[in-house]
Amino acid sequence: MPLKVYLSGEIHTDWREQIMEGAKTLDVIFTSPVTDHDASDDCGVAILGAEPNKFWHDNKGARVNAIRTRHGIQTADIVVVRFGDKYKQWNAAFDAGMAAGLGKSLIVLSPPEHQHALKEIHAAALAVAEKPGQVVEILRYVLTGELP
Repeated sequence: MPLKVYLSGEIHTDWREQIMEGAKTLDVIFTSPVTDHDASDDCGVAILGAEPNKFWHDNKGARVNAIRTRHGIQTADIVVVRFGDKYKQWNAAFDAGMAAGLGKSLIVLSPPEHQHALKEIHAAALAVAEKPGQVVEILRYVLTGELP
């Protein structure tokens, strides 16, 4: 039975692709939020109809995206949440909290300079990695017991 891994958080770098490429020989199914920023922002109005007020435009998108996110996290065995350098990922913090609250195995991927800012989120995680390759090695170890 494949391991289900939900990849959440920062969408501006290729960290997801690095993990998926590194784990291609492992029995893992990856899911994630929609990483096309415009599609993610506009999904609510594209499906449910236009909104003249930007607040309601964003609200519709956030709620439709929340359906996908909740499903992805609830059905995952492991949730990986990436906090990047450039943007504040408030949604990543929410996803990490949801995963921890559901008792999911949580791996946080973040740079060392964010240690202080993310200390509570790191405390909820079972592992804190700095590089995508470390996440791959955790997945390998979980599935095979093999060390790098």
